[in-house]
Amino acid sequence: MYLPKHVAIIMDGNGRWAQQKQLPRREGHKAGVKTLKKIVKYAAQIELKMLTVYAFSTENWKRPQAEVSFLLALMRRTLQEEVSDLLANNVKVNFVGRKNALTKKLIDEIEEIEAKSSSNDGLTLNIAFNYGGRAEIIDAVKQISADSQAGKISAEQIDEITFAKYLYNSDLKEVELMIRTGGDQRLSNFLLWQSAYAELYFTEKFWPDFTENDFNQAIIDFRARERRFGGLNASDNHA
Repeated sequence: MYLPKHVAIIMDGNGRWAQQKQLPRREGHKAGVKTLKKIVKYAAQIELKMLTVYAFSTENWKRPQAEVSFLLALMRRTLQEEVSDLLANNVKVNFVGRKNALTKKLIDEIEEIEAKSSSNDGLTLNIAFNYGGRAEIIDAVKQISADSQAGKISAEQIDEITFAKYLYNSDLKEVELMIRTGGDQRLSNFLLWQSAYAELYFTEKFWPDFTENDFNQAIIDFRARERRFGGLNASDNHA
């Protein structure tokens, strides 16, 4: 089966899944972590090369403090519990986002798992945490401006390839397939630069209910699409 080079997932619907079951929202987030574990393991098994998941956005700080604190603690605990399995499955873990607002303990966990998995050459799992697409672009522009003032780069040198090197992770491939669960049909400030030509796939399923079969279905749908990147296909050329 042909696989997209880079799949990104907006894991939406944890809170609504919990509310639907008359459970606290935090139970939805816990269930969402279990789904993420399954999808990451499956992605590694089918030899997908890159998966990026939207774990916490720059806008999520607006949520109630209790929920934010729980999400930060849940991330740290998940990293501690899953590091062995991720390493055993040859998964390389990278974080994408601003670290400056995170606790030192969480940053230490992040940097530890990045270091331990750095030599793995299977699935690359990018975890977008305290991430925003606009923030990423603004931070890149600021760094380019600083380098320009320092004489390290000129305006004439700036093109798409050069600009991409200033993003949070210059090794991030362009997204080929963007999946969003939970029924909403928008990007929500996720990987705006990298998703310029992404195929978008939306499902009504809440993230905790998303399965390996659902992941497969999204890939099958992707394979059936015609990707022209602004050009023409063969039949158009003969029209």
